[in-house]
Amino acid sequence: PIRAIQVDGGSEFMAEFEEACCALGIALFVLPPRSPKLNGHVERVQRTFREELYTRPLPPRLSELQAELDASLDHYNRRRPHVALGGLAPLEYLAMMQEESVPQSHMC
Repeated sequence: PIRAIQVDGGSEFMAEFEEACCALGIALFVLPPRSPKLNGHVERVQRTFREELYTRPLPPRLSELQAELDASLDHYNRRRPHVALGGLAPLEYLAMMQEESVPQSHMC
């Protein structure tokens, strides 16, 4: 379950969004202005999308654009190698980390 959300304080995170989080019992952590370093993962994926997706012609229909965004996000998380993760895609890295954190049973 989602217990908290970190936001950058943009106007899209006020009013209805804030009320919905409150109603659902989700804590809202608002970052200070001009502090992208505190939200590095989001900033990095936004940069990647700017460089790899938004530089090419986008489809005119919203449904087609959504499908393209979904495909790009899937590629980013499942197949695109990330230097910071040793050349693994994020979901590959997560699976490896989860595997390593599972206690190994020992036979007596």
